[in-house]
Amino acid sequence: MAFRVGVIGGGQLARMMVPPAVHLGVEIEVLAEAEGSSARLAASQVGDYHDVETVLAFARRVDVVTFDHEHVPQPVLRALVEAGVAVHPAPEALAVTQDKIVMRRRLTELDLPVPDWAEVRTADELGAFLDAHGGSAVVKTPRGGYDGKGVRVVRSSHEADDWFAAAAADDRGGALLVEELVEFRRELAQLVARRPSGQVVAWPLVETVQRDGVCAEVVAPAPDAGPLVDEAGRIAVRVADELGVTGVLAVELFETTDGRLLVNELAMRPHNTGHWSIDGAVTSQFEQHLRAVLDLPLGLTDAHADWSVMVNVLGGPAAGTLADRLPALMAAEPGAKVHDYGKDPRPGRKVGHVTVTGGELPGVTARARAAAAFFEG
Repeated sequence: MAFRVGVIGGGQLARMMVPPAVHLGVEIEVLAEAEGSSARLAASQVGDYHDVETVLAFARRVDVVTFDHEHVPQPVLRALVEAGVAVHPAPEALAVTQDKIVMRRRLTELDLPVPDWAEVRTADELGAFLDAHGGSAVVKTPRGGYDGKGVRVVRSSHEADDWFAAAAADDRGGALLVEELVEFRRELAQLVARRPSGQVVAWPLVETVQRDGVCAEVVAPAPDAGPLVDEAGRIAVRVADELGVTGVLAVELFETTDGRLLVNELAMRPHNTGHWSIDGAVTSQFEQHLRAVLDLPLGLTDAHADWSVMVNVLGGPAAGTLADRLPALMAAEPGAKVHDYGKDPRPGRKVGHVTVTGGELPGVTARARAAAAFFEG
């Protein structure tokens, strides 16, 4: 019997699910937002994921529906469930990642470590939070923000007036999320995968390097993490179990300057911080996600080498494509693994990534950066 998985969203995450699906004999179909999507090789349908009938028609052809992103509206998700479609992760779990205020509230209820936060609707409420937190804070739009978008550091109560105005015109409550400006040493990420029957596995804790709010590099495992490894794993497994997550869960974390871990963000899908696992782990996050949503036994997450470094290709070449630069890179860095997302180059856009593995971190890092540099300029 062939398993059939449907992925809503035609981005690079859906694209990277295709190779493991082929290897496992899983039939994979993608509902893409537009022609020429990153996942066009598996895009069996192009349509609007906001439209219930479009999504239901797509879902009728597969055994389980999963996602390339978290933006499918709750009414559409509920319609799928009411129609008897297996949806993983479930609407109730996805709701926590679709709204950052809901996420903060739920994590606080679970007594998990998060930055101090508040829900604010006016400049006066924001000003009161600033006064209580040393005059600086981070304001976030509850929905739609990613890769640094929808996030703003403020030091005045009126620096978010435009967002308050936009939120007031929204029919979802008009609130913004404000958080303390955390003093952190570095950012970390813990990925786990969970299947409906309850099995949970974790990959090594990784360190992430952000530039302009976008993940630029990932080091696996996180150097000098010590006791944080067990704590990060405990936090991620608890989130997965308590929220009933199915599939890959990414928990982005701050390591504070005083040695604590705070949960920053959650993602219930394969995640940029897990791309290293394609070439660096026994089971990649993409294969594991397919296994999990199909409730198949999960694979080992052990690393192949002492170190893996993944460097994102941001923007791409000023002229031509990544493919044009590929022969020179292959000759110079034959050990580098290149992943081209099939996207047109554009400033700041994630158009691919490069991963290098090996036994000494400085050399692995240098080779990964040198490989990615072939696609710049």
